[in-house]
Amino acid sequence: MSKIKYFIQQSWLLLIAAFCFGLLIAVASAAWSPRIEANRIKKLNDLMQGLLPNANSFPMETKVTIKSAKGKKTEVTIYKALSDPNNANTCIGWAFNASGPGFADKIELVIAVDKNFENFAGFAVLTSNETPGFGDQIKLPYYQHQYKKAPVTHLELVKTGDDKRIDAEIVAISGATVSSEAVIKIVNNTAAQVKKQMKEKGLL
Repeated sequence: MSKIKYFIQQSWLLLIAAFCFGLLIAVASAAWSPRIEANRIKKLNDLMQGLLPNANSFPMETKVTIKSAKGKKTEVTIYKALSDPNNANTCIGWAFNASGPGFADKIELVIAVDKNFENFAGFAVLTSNETPGFGDQIKLPYYQHQYKKAPVTHLELVKTGDDKRIDAEIVAISGATVSSEAVIKIVNNTAAQVKKQMKEKGLL
């Protein structure tokens, strides 16, 4: 008896089970994908609303492609924050997605700026798997507050300082310098390229 035939005879049940299991995963994924995407969109809208509370709608304005420090291209969607959803001239700010590597996994952010793209309105975390109790403090108000009204310029991470002072210096989270640095790199890299391309498109 050939080895192949012997293998098939001995493992047919395992092969069938693996096939069925894979098929079930594919079917479940297809069934849940719309709901997962809908939840993601809702969370994105909720986060944008939290960053720009005076806005009543966030129509998509445009999409741009930016490059990471390593040259990887990422698509960024830019949303226009309107105080009056029926009047395109009531822009009070802009919001856009941003992502980059963190300490444990990819970090996805939502960043908001004022209508002239001069100051940050802040950022919120869309997805993150940073270390509980340390890196995941990037989600906490005390850390995120440092970005609110900070100038849209090259922000600098410092290990010590006054985390209540609003300027271009961001005080790192104690014990989570890598996560703090990851966020500031994402913000700096994305904001600079988005602002440049929005100017080129005549949006600013």
